[in-house]
Amino acid sequence: MPDARWVAFTCVTLTVACGTAYSILYGTYLDTSNPLVAHLAHPLHKTHYWARKSNFLNVYFIKKAWGWTSAAFWLLWMTGSSSKRTFSRVLQWLTATFCWFIFTASFFGPPLLDRVIAASGGECIVVLPSGEPISVPAEYCYTRTTISPASHPEIITSSLLPSEWTGVPRLRKGHDVSGHIFLLTMSVLFIADQLRPSLRLRDWSAFHKWAMVNATAMIGVWCFSAYTTSLYFHSPFEKVTGYLLGVAGFAMTQLIPVVFRTKAQQPRANCTQ
Repeated sequence: MPDARWVAFTCVTLTVACGTAYSILYGTYLDTSNPLVAHLAHPLHKTHYWARKSNFLNVYFIKKAWGWTSAAFWLLWMTGSSSKRTFSRVLQWLTATFCWFIFTASFFGPPLLDRVIAASGGECIVVLPSGEPISVPAEYCYTRTTISPASHPEIITSSLLPSEWTGVPRLRKGHDVSGHIFLLTMSVLFIADQLRPSLRLRDWSAFHKWAMVNATAMIGVWCFSAYTTSLYFHSPFEKVTGYLLGVAGFAMTQLIPVVFRTKAQQPRANCTQ
């Protein structure tokens, strides 16, 4: 039986590559770094359901991707036999969770993906109802601060805006690494890797079989989500860097347990000398 990691790697690579190539050939992607268009609905949203940011996969699955992936992992781990419930697998999940957290949530302040945008020339921008982009201090983007004429009169000076209008600034113009492609790529590879112990030793209980089916279905959902993201969102290079970052995050889950086991065995090796 082929290694599940290589099967998953091939699937997610072809998915992102084909989706990105199609988006270039037919101009289907929306450049989310461009402040003049990023806040608008996708030009194809009326005819292509998956081009809508409100599609159910984006709202209920992709935006909560690591939660779903973690649930699939813990179902596999808890329903597996005692020989499969190893600390090494938990350490892999902790490593992947750490990658998710520092890249998309917080890295001693702003997440790393936000730092990449800022370092590559990005600006913190709020878009007025007229479509006019206004630059604001970067910390408003880092803290997701809501801006309005009432709360920030020193920034929103237009008297034409209704007092109840509010806007949330976003980092634009820089290199906006696709966080969705990063997380979906890492999730596909991680879940496939966690299926390997079960595929090697087929001592499956009824609950574990259900957990395996659930994990396999999750891989399918994430691959399809990666395809729709590749088709409709981010510039091609942003999708490529997101993919490479996802592969790197997964590679960390393979490296850390090896380092941990080596250090754990080191004292015993010294004692036998």
